[in-house]
Amino acid sequence: MRPLVLVSPSIAAAGVEMPDPSISVAGAYLESVIRAGGVPVALPLSDDPALIADAVAQAHGLLLTGGEDIEPTLHRASVSDALRATCFLDHPTRDSMELALIREAFRRQMPVFAICRGHQLVNVALGGSLYVDLPSERPGEVQHNQVARRFEAVHRVRIEPDSTFARLVGGAELGINSTHHQAVNQPAPGLRAVARADDGVVEAMEWDATTAASNGWFLSVQFHPERLAPTLAAHARLFEGFVAACRAGMPGRISSPTS
Repeated sequence: MRPLVLVSPSIAAAGVEMPDPSISVAGAYLESVIRAGGVPVALPLSDDPALIADAVAQAHGLLLTGGEDIEPTLHRASVSDALRATCFLDHPTRDSMELALIREAFRRQMPVFAICRGHQLVNVALGGSLYVDLPSERPGEVQHNQVARRFEAVHRVRIEPDSTFARLVGGAELGINSTHHQAVNQPAPGLRAVARADDGVVEAMEWDATTAASNGWFLSVQFHPERLAPTLAAHARLFEGFVAACRAGMPGRISSPTS
């Protein structure tokens, strides 16, 4: 049996069938999970605690997807009007829903793979901080918002050798795409940065050595491996490692060496 992977959606202002709000999940996320051997299920946009608890209880892993910016007051006491004006915020229920999902999944030690916005929101959920507007708050030589080249590796990241991330991609460097406006500032307690861009921006995180032993499999990345996985094997292996960890948590399964 394939493991069941919950996938967090964003919200579209108007759906295809009717012009009322609807959930939206890029097919590349779902296809990447399927190719890796999992069954993806998109969640409804709801922050109802009972629904979230029931969904997580029946699944084997959680995939947090990309999307718009995160509400800045979730990680800062105050934000200037000028800084807030740089944000493109998603539906407010998405922030509260995904925060509840993160906490419930970690409570159950469920494997979690977090991508782009998800990478940032995990950091917020655990007490870390973000750059609200990366270009103005941390200017550097690396261009981090290259949406037009989202299917290309546009810059590299340097990877910590003693990390799950390094074992999965098979090296100390990786070419990645880059389509983000915000970024991790200070990693939350319990997390460590395991990959950085040449300008120092955090591109991947895992549990630190003291926290890993008491938690389930976790990896977060700032880039979008689902868009590169069909052509670049190292990006596909991130999904394979995640789904292997999900499968390992199923009854009667044994952990994969890469998990």
